[in-house]
Amino acid sequence: MEQPVDLFRLETRQWLQDNCPQSIRKPGFVPWGSSKIKLDEDSAHWLSVMSVKGWTVPTWPEEYGGAGLNKEQYLVIQQEMQRIGARPALTGRGINYIGPTVLEFGSDEQKSRWLPKFARGEGGWCMGYSEPEAGSDLANLKLRAEEDGDNYRLNGMKIWTSDGLYGDWIFCLVRTDPNKSKHEGISLVLVNMEQPGVRVRPIKLISGNSPFCETFFEDAIAKKSDLIGGVNQGWGVGKRLLQYERSVHGGVNTSGAQAQEAKSSLLDLAKRYLPRDQNTHAQQAFRNRLLRLEMNNKAYKLTQRRVIAETQAAAPALATSILKVKGAEFSQERVEVQQALMGIQGCGWEGDQFSSSELALTREWLTSRAISIYGGTSEIQKNIIAKRVLGLPD
Repeated sequence: MEQPVDLFRLETRQWLQDNCPQSIRKPGFVPWGSSKIKLDEDSAHWLSVMSVKGWTVPTWPEEYGGAGLNKEQYLVIQQEMQRIGARPALTGRGINYIGPTVLEFGSDEQKSRWLPKFARGEGGWCMGYSEPEAGSDLANLKLRAEEDGDNYRLNGMKIWTSDGLYGDWIFCLVRTDPNKSKHEGISLVLVNMEQPGVRVRPIKLISGNSPFCETFFEDAIAKKSDLIGGVNQGWGVGKRLLQYERSVHGGVNTSGAQAQEAKSSLLDLAKRYLPRDQNTHAQQAFRNRLLRLEMNNKAYKLTQRRVIAETQAAAPALATSILKVKGAEFSQERVEVQQALMGIQGCGWEGDQFSSSELALTREWLTSRAISIYGGTSEIQKNIIAKRVLGLPD
């Protein structure tokens, strides 16, 4: 018999109060499993107690490192963490992308071997999908995987590998049968990045950061036992993984961490940067824009909650594309409104005349241009939506 939600909320609130360090109750770095990033004491403690509780992946079965909770209880945990400003103990592609995929398509042996590691944050995961000639046309990928006893030997490259410099493992779509049609000869395999056959080179972006990399495979080894979902079945498995990715971007994943809230309130910024002694038509129009954006954002969050509550599968299907498109639009508009609010102070790159938060906004604006590209461009998402609405085949 399930525990009443009100009682579960009270117990959750008390547990968080007793176990969440004060330093975690504000925006900041969230671990994603990388062994190359050393955690501070409070972050390591928070990850430890949350993983023991099963709350890094609350809806996963207990035998795989979760807590076996339902979606209503999952939402309670999210709400109570937000109430005290607590950030997630763990995020990343391990629990949010490949973890749910292994849970859905993996063998019992693969689930037992991999899922508890994902839940504990043991290993940082990268995504090996895009190639120089396989972006939106993903099925055009060329990375070869040739049989070699109990292994595959991988040769080729991936591009736009997020966090490649800090990754321990990478899940890759590979070409296992070049003689089949381009959609049919694909498999999904897990690859250890800590081996001589894998080489990573960062790509420097206009924002000044290098979160993306080129990843080269030169006779790299992947075990056959780490191929997920069957040989040459990777196109269907890989598309499902993309739905899990989009559910994260759309804020409707039902297993791991949701995205953190924006660091600053638009209304707070307006109070700080807009003159209060003026009431011009331009200022009134800007206030109306602010209110419209805040109202849309509230409606978007309510829609996220409804989608999670109504979803029967591990991740919503069509809704992920809809929410990713709208989420990208809202995120980009929000940054543009922030810049308009701050004027020249929101356009700084360096210099003592700008605060650290003002300098960060410029980089946030540049980074926001990518939101409508990664995880499938907005144009691709609109095609997916149109196909589903019209009942067209894939």
